[in-house]
Amino acid sequence: MEAFYNQLLENNKKWAQDKIKNNPNFFSDLAKGQTPPVLWIGCADSRVPANEVIGAKAGEVFVHRNIANMVVHSDMSMLSVLDYAVNVLKVKHIIVCGHYGCGGVHTAMTNKKVGLIDNWIRHIKDSYRFHKEELDAIKDNKARFDRFVELNVVEQVHDLAKTSIIQEAWNRGQEVHIHGWVYAIEDGIIRDQKCTLKSNKELEEVYQLASA
Repeated sequence: MEAFYNQLLENNKKWAQDKIKNNPNFFSDLAKGQTPPVLWIGCADSRVPANEVIGAKAGEVFVHRNIANMVVHSDMSMLSVLDYAVNVLKVKHIIVCGHYGCGGVHTAMTNKKVGLIDNWIRHIKDSYRFHKEELDAIKDNKARFDRFVELNVVEQVHDLAKTSIIQEAWNRGQEVHIHGWVYAIEDGIIRDQKCTLKSNKELEEVYQLASA
């Protein structure tokens, strides 16, 4: 275990050396600040590295990750990242990216008791409840699981649009597009769920907050 830990530090040194070899100003340019055009809200799964799967460079993607890429309105960590991304960094695109085979989503399909995370999983179960009729009609277990992953992403896109942070940005005319994606670990390809939102007019009226 100690050898693995030490190898991580050695890997870092080699990575830094390689970056400087290819671009002597790589780190000095990054140190000047960040202006990423994208906020990525993704799953904490170690197999889905945000920058890598979309071929983005350092400084191009602001990232928040949690179990099952959830947008929970009481999650101060997510809200703080969102507020900074929208109001300070002025990102133009927010991507909610789930992935097939997500353990959090799979657990939400069962009655399994895991521990503290059960409180988080409950929010994912809400997504199932909203789409229970469609999901229960799918007899193949894997197909139902895959569809649940997709529908959960769509729900999180809409939940993101309902936040006061996004509502206020749209009301003042700021350009913010919210997208829902699902990444397939089996082939590395992202599936766009075609649920992009860019105005509160695309939400049900009850969620449209009035301008201050």
